[in-house]
Formats: sequence, C-alpha cells, structure tokens
Amino acid sequence: MFRSLLALLAAAVAVWALTGCTSVPPGRSSVDAVTVRGTKDVPESAVVDGVATTETEKFLGLFRGVIHEYSTFDRFVLQRDLARVEAIYRARGYYDAHARAGRIHEIDDKHVRVEIVVEEGQPVVVRRVRLEGTERAPPELASEVEAVAREGLPQGKPFVEADYTRVRADLRRVFLDHGFAYAEVKSDAAVDVVRHQADVVYTLTPGPKCVLGPIRVEGLGELPEGPVRRAMDLREGMDFSQRELDDAQQQLLDLGVFASVEITAERSEGAQPSRVVPVVVRVAPSRLRTIRLGGGVELDALKTDVHAIVGWEHRNFLGGLRSFRVAFRPGVVLYPIRLNNLVEPEAPLLEERLRVDFKQPGFVEARTDGFVRPEFNVYPVLINPDPPPGARVLGYAELRNAIGVERSFWRLHASISHNVQLAYPFGYLGAKDPTLGPVLISYPAFFTALDFRDDKVHPSRGFYIANTLQLAGLGGDATDVKVQPEVRGYVPLGKRVVLAARVSVGLLAPQDYGSVVRNPPRTFGPATEATTKDYQVTFFRGFVSGGPTSNRGYPIRGVGPYDLVPFLTPDIALAQLDASCSGSATDRCRSPTGGFTLWEASTEARVLIVGPLSAAAFCDASDVSPQVADIRLTHLHLSCGAGGRYDTPVGPVRLDVGYRIPGAQVLGGLTPDEREPTLLFGAPIAVHIGIGEAY
Repeated sequence: MFRSLLALLAAAVAVWALTGCTSVPPGRSSVDAVTVRGTKDVPESAVVDGVATTETEKFLGLFRGVIHEYSTFDRFVLQRDLARVEAIYRARGYYDAHARAGRIHEIDDKHVRVEIVVEEGQPVVVRRVRLEGTERAPPELASEVEAVAREGLPQGKPFVEADYTRVRADLRRVFLDHGFAYAEVKSDAAVDVVRHQADVVYTLTPGPKCVLGPIRVEGLGELPEGPVRRAMDLREGMDFSQRELDDAQQQLLDLGVFASVEITAERSEGAQPSRVVPVVVRVAPSRLRTIRLGGGVELDALKTDVHAIVGWEHRNFLGGLRSFRVAFRPGVVLYPIRLNNLVEPEAPLLEERLRVDFKQPGFVEARTDGFVRPEFNVYPVLINPDPPPGARVLGYAELRNAIGVERSFWRLHASISHNVQLAYPFGYLGAKDPTLGPVLISYPAFFTALDFRDDKVHPSRGFYIANTLQLAGLGGDATDVKVQPEVRGYVPLGKRVVLAARVSVGLLAPQDYGSVVRNPPRTFGPATEATTKDYQVTFFRGFVSGGPTSNRGYPIRGVGPYDLVPFLTPDIALAQLDASCSGSATDRCRSPTGGFTLWEASTEARVLIVGPLSAAAFCDASDVSPQVADIRLTHLHLSCGAGGRYDTPVGPVRLDVGYRIPGAQVLGGLTPDEREPTLLFGAPIAVHIGIGEAY
C-alpha cells in the first residue's frame, strides 16, 4: 500500500516536472551560482540580493529548469552590477569599497558561475549627532528626541543611510504624536572620507501645538455614522496626535465592515498655520452579508470524516455595526477508517459543530468590543490511533459559551472572558460506562498578545508573544490555575526563504482532580465514580501535544501520558486477560489522558517556490508530563520533516509529513506513562493536512 502511494506520488511529480520544464536559450548561458568574495562586515546575501545578475532558481531546491525560467548571463549587466555593489556598500557607510572584478567560471558551454570580488575598506563612522531647535520644544520632548537620535545613530558605528533617513522620520513622529501637526525635521550629513567620520545635524521645527478640528466621514453609504464615530473615539478639540489617528484607523478596520480606511489630517498652508486641524475619514464598505457553503474530507491517523460547511455573516446586524456570524459543520465519521486502516466502514458516526459569534462594538467604552460565543458540538472521542477490536466508542454532546470583552492597544491585543463548558457523555457504539456523568467546567480567561509581525497570514519578519491564563473554580467540577505563554519569531534569510521558530510552555496546577493521572493505579480494575471523574476532567483540562499545529511527527494527542482509562474501554476493565489487551498488546488499549506540564519547540524554513506554491522543512519537539511543574528536557519527541503549501483565499492549504528521529524520542527509554507511537504504513511518520501555517 505504502509503495503504491509512493509510486503514484512519483508519477505525479514526474508529469508535473515534464510539463513545466524550460531550456537555456540558444547562444546563452545559464547562471548557476553568484558568489561574492571579500565580504566581512556586510552580509554576502545583501550584496547578492542587490545585483541584477541572479542565479537560476532550483525547483524544490534540487532541479534547474523546472517551473522556473533559466537566469541567463549578460556581460553588460555584470559590469553595471559592479557599480551596484559599490552603491550598496556606500549606503552602509563603506565609501572606500570597490568591486574589483566580476569573474566568470565556465562550467560547460551552457552553464557559468559568476564571482564578484570586493574590497570593503574602512567604514565611515558616526562621530557626532547634533540636534538644532530643541530649545523651541517642551523640555519633556527634548529628552525624548535626543534619545531617538542617540539610539538610531550610535556614535562610533558605521554611518548607514537607511538609519540616517529613519531617524529623521522618527524625530518628526515624536512631535506629531505630541500635538505638533506641522512639525518639520531637516537633516544634513557632512562625510569626511579621509578621516572616515560623519557629522550629522537634524534641524527641528516643531511649529504650533494643535487640536483636532471638525471630523468629516465620507463613503459610509447606508451605514450609520454614529457607531463609526464612537469606534474612532476622536473628538473635536482634543489634542492632535498622529498615534491617535492611526489607532482610530486600525479600530475601524478591526470592525470588519470596511475594505479600506484612510484618516487624513488636513493641514493648512501658509506662513501662519491654523492650530485647528480638520480630519477627513474616507471609508470603503465591504459586503455586509456573506453566505458560505462548502465541504471537505478529513483523513488522518485517528479518523476519516466527510463534512459540509454552512455559514452566514452579517456585519451590521440590527444596525450599530454589530457583527453576527453563525457556522454549522455537520459531518459523518466513517468508523473505523483511518490513514493506516483503509477498510470498509462499519458504522457511520454522525457529528456536528455549531458556533455563533456575536460582537458589539463600543461596549463599555469606545474602543472595547463585547462578545458572546456560544457553541453546541456533538462528536465521538477517537483518540487512539490503534484501538482494540470491538472497542466501544464514547461520544459527547457539548455546550460551550464565552462572554467577555476585547480591546487593542496599538500592537497589544487583550481579552477577558468567562467560559462555561458542559459535556454530556453518551455511547456511539455500545453503552457508556455507568460511572460516567456530565462534566461542568467554569473559568475566567485572560488572553494577551503582542504582535510585531509584518503580516498575519504570511509573516516574514518580526515576533509574536502571547499568554493565556485561566482560573477554573467558579462553580463546576474543576478547580485549577492554567497558564501557557508562547513566543514566535520570524527572520528572512533571503528573498524567498523565511526562518520561523516557536516556543511554548504550559503549566497546570489542579486542586481537586488529577491524582489518578499523576499516580496511576498499579492494578487495573473496575471503574469508580471518583477515578472516572478524575480522568474525565483531566481529559478536558489537561495539556496535549502532537498534530498539525504542534509536533507534526505525531497524531493529535500523540505526545503525552497514556493509561488504561476505564470509561473509554469499559470491557477491558472486566476482562483484563483478553488477548487483544494483555501482555505485550496492553499498549494498544492505553489512551492519552492529558497532562499537567507542557513544553513545545519548533523551527521551520519556509521557501517560496513559484506563485502560490511554497515548501517548508521543519523540526518539532515537545513533551507533556503527568506531573505538575515537571519540564522533562530528556523527553524530546523530536520529529523532522517537510511539506508543501498552496495559497488560497482562506489561507495556505498545508500538507506536512513528519518523521520521528530514532533515538531522539525519550533519552534513556520510554517511561511508564508513555507508549510506543503507532507506525503509519510501517514507518515512524505522521501526515497532516491543514489550512494556515503551523504558527
């Protein structure tokens, strides 16, 4: 089976490659590589990216002339590239830099390698930065602009033109944010190429301190103006602030009603500028009503389902720019079909997920949104990739609701909500365990996120820091403290390559449950209401790892503690000696329980191939411990792999294949709380399909 799939995949790649092949034009040569010699302080990549002579891209990093056109060599372009290289160095402060030669190494009559030799020389460094006009600014601003100049152009560091220009803009922005709408900043740099020093002068002209004048809104059409003004929270007569204008613009975009928003301050002209600055808000509404229809098939290591997607959204529900969204996902699980168990279905397990999202803008105060998010879900509990024959299937009918408020402060997003979850168990196949009962969990949640990414869908640089804090115990069956911080970072390694990384740690401190998971019984017997409740609450509250957004070498819930859970396998509790679950086969009857300490780390190189197609290579590691505050760095569960992405309007469709590295799972061997992962097609891999990047 596995070999047949590989053969089909190889045939598809071969057909694709043959239909997308190109050739080197007659009489021309392909540039197979561009290298730069002599670089020390300036990265070679910065030079290579700045020249017009580029090397031919390889499809999947392996094949030239497939999908991508050949990059052909031109001697005249190379000559101009030498001047471009020197300009790149001058912009970084190296005025003595010389591109000495452009060497061409012929590989054969159709392929060449280009080498550029550089002498960097001594850089011009910043000797002094002087600010003129600070006496016309308030004292508190004078110290702030001095700090901006000092940090932007450090003394003794190379004189970089981009930094020189950015400091000028930053200085003006300081004045704009503090009410000086007509502030101007002029700059001048005296470069001594003999002494390799630069003296920089910024001349500051604050102008008068201003207030906002009349605020005019254009382009609303049929939309009400009152909620728009309330969301902006700008008032005539308030102190002018460019930051407030930018925040108001982002707040209107966050409403989800407008395709574009532009807020412009109309500054007067002439020798005597007006201290009252009118503001014009230009908006372009998007479609207020949307209907979504679709469907899909999910096939992974745990289950196969076929589902439909039905959704409706109104962005001006009952007026007032209120947002109302409903999404319904009915489906059927074709049990027991799985990725490694392609058989005829024995029983269709009906499931559904219904979610309603209502948002009230301007709740409590102008820029705070209130929300209510009820859910009703019915689903089977399929968490074992290799269940024993004839195993019962447990299901839950679940009610959830979250009610709270959220607000953005520049790059910081915060929300406070109260969450209630009521899960009622029933038997999909066979009767449910008699000790099972409904579970009620109630907790407030506090979420904060600091987002400095350049793009939320396709980030290429920046970082993201988030934290979730939950305090269960306001009624219900669980009392605990749960916290999970997360950090993501993105660094571009070239025009088409981005290095992404993610680290997360989770700590859960239960007060009235978890003792059975932390100290599992040595002998396995009939379930009691106490042990069942302990496992049940841990199942809903505990940490798990593995899956398409976690450790991709494992299935969902594949990393973490395992145990013989009575309510999931009630027959086993009464027949421990059954051949399918005794001796060496006991592992296949153990199920993931969830744990109390989590750590996850991942790094990924993302490569744009062509158009909407991209690829990624990744390594993930994680662990979930059954103990509290127990970070086990010897439990690596390291998996590496690769995958492809295809951009769609709803985000990139992603296929990842993760391989569990032998000897890098648990150093020293598995501990009693773990189990050997199930093989897929006889190999230690996992396959995941999802929408959106892993992080």
